[in-house]
Amino acid sequence: MNGKVKISQLVVPAGVVGIVLLLVVPLPAIVLDFLIATNITCSLVALLTVMFVKRALDFSVFPSLILVLTLFRLGLNVASTRLVLSDGYAGHVIEAFGHFVISGSLVIGLVIFMILVVIQFVVITKGAERVAEVGARFTLDAMPGKQMAIDADLNAGLIDEAEARRRRADITGEADFYGAMDGGSKFVKGDAVAGIVIVLINLIGGFAIGMIQGGLSPAESINKYALLSIGDGLVSQVPALLLSVATGLIVTKAGSTNDIGSDALKQLGQNTMVLRIAGGGAIVLALIPSMPKLPFLLVGGLAIFASTRIAAKQKVEAAEAARLELEPAPVSPTDAAESLLEEMRVDPLEVVLAPDLVDLVDVAGGGDLLERVRALRRKIALELGLVVPPVRTRDSLDLPASSYAVRISGVEVARGMAPPGQVLALGDNLDGLPGRTTVEPVFGLAGKWIPAELRQQAQLMGATVVDRGSVLITHLGELVRSHAPRLLGREDVRSLVDALKRTHPVVVDELTPNVLTLGEVQRVLQALLEESVPIRDLARIFEALSLRGKQGSDLDGLVEASRAALGPAVAAVHEQDGVLHVITLDPLLEQQMAESLRPGEHGATLSLDAMTAEHLVTSAGQCLERAEQQGISAVLVCAPPLRAPLRRLLKVAVGRLNVLSYDDVSNHPRIETVGAVSGVHALAS
Repeated sequence: MNGKVKISQLVVPAGVVGIVLLLVVPLPAIVLDFLIATNITCSLVALLTVMFVKRALDFSVFPSLILVLTLFRLGLNVASTRLVLSDGYAGHVIEAFGHFVISGSLVIGLVIFMILVVIQFVVITKGAERVAEVGARFTLDAMPGKQMAIDADLNAGLIDEAEARRRRADITGEADFYGAMDGGSKFVKGDAVAGIVIVLINLIGGFAIGMIQGGLSPAESINKYALLSIGDGLVSQVPALLLSVATGLIVTKAGSTNDIGSDALKQLGQNTMVLRIAGGGAIVLALIPSMPKLPFLLVGGLAIFASTRIAAKQKVEAAEAARLELEPAPVSPTDAAESLLEEMRVDPLEVVLAPDLVDLVDVAGGGDLLERVRALRRKIALELGLVVPPVRTRDSLDLPASSYAVRISGVEVARGMAPPGQVLALGDNLDGLPGRTTVEPVFGLAGKWIPAELRQQAQLMGATVVDRGSVLITHLGELVRSHAPRLLGREDVRSLVDALKRTHPVVVDELTPNVLTLGEVQRVLQALLEESVPIRDLARIFEALSLRGKQGSDLDGLVEASRAALGPAVAAVHEQDGVLHVITLDPLLEQQMAESLRPGEHGATLSLDAMTAEHLVTSAGQCLERAEQQGISAVLVCAPPLRAPLRRLLKVAVGRLNVLSYDDVSNHPRIETVGAVSGVHALAS
C-alpha cells in the first residue's frame, strides 16, 4: 500500500472511538437526532444485505458488525438518557416516537414497547441463538468429512493445490463464521435485556427528577418523563429488532445459493395446487356471515390468479424443455472431443476399496490413508527420484468385502485384504490366536488377521503386529517401486527436464534434443528404474548421456554409461547396514558366458545351450533363496559386458535378483560374498 491508508480502513476504527466518546461526552439534541437516524439506517442496510447475499459466508463481517452496532445503540441510549434527565428534551426523533407513534399515551407506549421486547427477546433472538448454536456445532462436526473430500479430489488430480487451498479456506471460514454467530447472537440477546433495564431506569430517574428538582406534580412528572423514556426505548428497539431479524435470517440460510427473496418466490410457487387451495380457502372464509367480504375475496382471487400465471409459465417451460430434448442443441466439435477425452481418461494410479474399508480414508473416524499416501509419494520421490502421479482413492461395490485393489493405468495389478477391526500378526506361533490365516502381500510371510483387541497378546507371543493401513501402504509402495517404469510417462520426463533446466541449463541444452530425443531419455530412465537404480541425480545422468549419446543411441550403452556416472549410488541401494552382500559367478561359467555374447536388435544376448542356461537360472535362484532365508538381500555381480544380457536372462525366472557389474561395486567399502553360481562343469566334476 506504499504507506497510504485508505479511508475505508478508518471508518470502523473512527466509529468505535466515537461510540466510546458517546458514553462520556454530552451531545446536542440535533447531533443525537442525526446519530439515531444513522443507527436505524445502518440496521436496515444490514437486514437488506442479509436478504440479498447468496451465501452466509459472503457477509462474514456480520458477527463483528453486530457487536459494533449493538455498542453504537447502547451509546445512544446513554447519550439520550443524559439529555432526558438533564434537559427534559432529547431531540425531535425521540419526541416524535413519544407523541406521534404512540399517540402521546403512556399506556399505549408501554404496551407497544413490551410487545416489541417480547417479539425480539422471546421469539426472534431466542430462536436465532439456538439455530446459531446448532449450526456452529454441525459445521464443526462436518469439517473432517469436507476436508477428506478435498484431500481425495486433490490426490485424484481432480483439483490442483490452489483450488484445494481455496476450498479449505472456505471450510475454515464457514466454521469460524458460525462459531462467531453463536457468540454474536448473545450480543443481540443482551441488548434486548439492556433495553428493558434502561427504560425502567429512565422512568424511575425521570419521575424522581421531575418532582424533586423540577417541582412538578407526580402526574406531570410521569407524563413528561415517561413519554420521553418510552420514546427513547422505542427508538432503540426498532433498530435492535431489525438486527435481530437479520441475525435470524442469516443463521437460518442453509442449503441455498440464491438470495432469500428469489428462493422464497421460486419455492412457494413450485406447486400451483397449493396456491389454488389457499385461494379457495380464503374465498370460503368470505362466505361466513359477519365476515368482511372484500379482503378475503381480494386475497383469494390474487392467489388463484397467481397460480394460473405460474401454471401457464410452467407449461411453456416444459414445452421448451421437450423441444430441446427432441432437438438437442448442436455441440461444437471441440466440446464433443473434450467430453469424450474426459470420459476416456485413465488414472495412472488408483486404489479401489471395498465399501467396508472406507473408514481407512475417513479422517473423522481416525482414518489416515490419504495422509499416508502423501507421505509415500514423498518417500518414493526422495528414494527413486520418481514423482508418483496422484493416487485416486475410491470405493467399489464390485470388490469382495474387506478387500482392496491397486490399478495402474486402469489395469488391476494386485489385490489385498484389510478386514475392519483387525490387525495383521506376523510370526510362526500364531495357532493360539483366533483369526484368518493369510500371506503378507509384499514379503510373502505367513500371518493371521486377528481382532485388534488381541494386539498386545500377539506381541507377547513374539509376533509382529501391523495395522490395516500399514499393510495397504506397504503393498502400494512395493507395487509402485516394481511398476515404476510404467508410471514414468513422457509428461513426467518433461517435468523432470524442465525442473533440471532451471538449475543446470547447460546440461539439458547439450543433451536434448541435439543428442537424444525426449523419448530416448525416457527409455533410459525407465530402464534404470526397472533395475531399482535411483534417477534423482539427473544432472549426472544427463552428463553421461551427452557423452555416450554421441557414439550411438543403443539402450544398453546409454544405461551402462548412466550407471557408471552414478557410481556408488547404484550399489548403495542394495546394501544392508553398510554391507553389500553379493553372489558371484564361477570363473569358468563367466568365461563361457563372455564367449557366448552375440549382438542383437535389442542389445547383446547370451547364446548359451539350453542345459547351461537352465542350470544358470536354477543356481542363481537357489543362491538368492538361501540368502533370503538368512534375512539377507543379495545381488549378483559379473563383468560389465555381461550385466545387461544376464539381467534379461534372469528377469523372468528370478526377477527380484538385481545384477550389478564389477564397476558398480568396485568402490564399495564393505562387500561380503554369500554365494556363488556354479556352472555345469562343476556338477560333472
